[in-house]
Amino acid sequence: MGVSIGDSLSALHGVIGILLALRHREQNGGDGQQIDVALYESVFNMMESLLPEYSVFNAVREPAGSSLPGIAPTNAYRCRDGGFDLIAGNGDSIYQRLMEVIGRRDLGADPELAQNHGRVLQVERIDAAISEWTARLSLDEVLSILTEARIPAGRIYNAADIAQDPHYRARDMLLDSQLDDGTPVTLSGIVPKLGTTPGSVTRSAPTLGQHTAEILGELGIDAAQQAVAWRTQVRSRRCPGQSVSVFRRCN
Repeated sequence: MGVSIGDSLSALHGVIGILLALRHREQNGGDGQQIDVALYESVFNMMESLLPEYSVFNAVREPAGSSLPGIAPTNAYRCRDGGFDLIAGNGDSIYQRLMEVIGRRDLGADPELAQNHGRVLQVERIDAAISEWTARLSLDEVLSILTEARIPAGRIYNAADIAQDPHYRARDMLLDSQLDDGTPVTLSGIVPKLGTTPGSVTRSAPTLGQHTAEILGELGIDAAQQAVAWRTQVRSRRCPGQSVSVFRRCN
């Protein structure tokens, strides 16, 4: 999806570290402590058994797309109308029901596929059979059939699905706001939700440079100095080959 997941995970780990440090100080007294969080370490911490698998079995995980390696069948399958359905038919009895639903009793009766380890070895064969079935039906039809058969499945949402979902709205995950020029905008809600002190959005995000003058003033740079800086086209970066302050003209 092109989201900066490493930045978000690092922020969360940073908050966890702050809470741990505060709790330690509360229980034991003393000074605060440094909290060291790295982008790659935060992502690495979410990799589950990636390293033990390599350490014990010399197995190197490769990109797996929407599937869940080692658990079969679990994947996202395209439907006739272009939607995707996530199906988790990996339990032995669930797998049997799934094969019955899609009309592949032969795969359900195959002793080599009766348990997960056998299905993992032939997951491409199973995925192809499920994909052939979902391709003939709309997403809503697939979900209805699988729900009736008690097979775990769910719609893969896009932004439009989220914006129209009443559950998101009921959970205050869709917040109506507006930009400074009056343009309406929907914001994502606040997580986690605290029972006594729930968070709220009290103002819109600042526009580019909206508070620059205010911040520079707090740093002791008065309006006259700021005016000179802008007139001389001062850049907010160092000049090539020089170690200069923000407001020194580059030669």
